[in-house]
Amino acid sequence: MQCVVFSNQAKPIGFTIKNSARKISSLLHHYSRQPALVQRFLEFDRTGEQSYLRQAPGHFTASCWLVDASGEHVLLTHHRKLRRWLQLGGHADGDTDLMRVALTEAQEESGLLDLSIAPEIFDLDVHEIPARAEDAAHLHWDVRFVVRANGGSNFVTGPESIALAWVPIRDIVSDQSQRYDDSLRRMALRWIAQANECASIP
Repeated sequence: MQCVVFSNQAKPIGFTIKNSARKISSLLHHYSRQPALVQRFLEFDRTGEQSYLRQAPGHFTASCWLVDASGEHVLLTHHRKLRRWLQLGGHADGDTDLMRVALTEAQEESGLLDLSIAPEIFDLDVHEIPARAEDAAHLHWDVRFVVRANGGSNFVTGPESIALAWVPIRDIVSDQSQRYDDSLRRMALRWIAQANECASIP
C-alpha cells in the first residue's frame, strides 16, 4: 500500500483538470483493492451516462474520507435524512468526474475551502438507500476519495446535516455502540494500516 499523495492540482470549486485523467474506468483500473467490486463498478459504468443521474434506480455517488492536517481525525456528518453518522458526499447529478464531485461535496457540506484530494480511489461501496416519501428504494454506487483539510478545521454545518464532528479515527475502530457502519470501520482500519505502513518507510 502506498502513502497518500495529494494532488497539487486540487483547488476550490471551479477548478479544472483534464477529464481523461479522472474517468471512473481509468481510476478503477488503477485500484487494486476489492477486485470483485471493481468489476461490478466497471460493468455498471458501461450502462451509460444515465448511471450518473439521481433519477436512475441505481446511480453513482462520490464521497470523501476527509481528514484533518494531522491525519488523526475524520470529518463525519450526522445525516439529516438517514439519521446516521457517515462520511461527507453526494450525488453526481450528471457529472461523470467523480473526483470533482467528491471534492465539491466536501467543500459544500463542510464549509472548508482549503482542501486537497488524493487522485486515486480509497474505497468502493454499494449500498441500498431505503424508500422515503416520493423516493423508491435504490442503490448508491459510491466511490470514495481521501480529502485533506490543509488549513483550519472550523467547519460550517450545512442543511443536509444534523451535526458535523471531527472524530478520532481510532475511535471508529474501537466503538462498540454501533454508531458507525461497517464501511466506516473498513475505511478507518485501512487508513490506520496505511499510516502505519508509511511510518515504517525509512
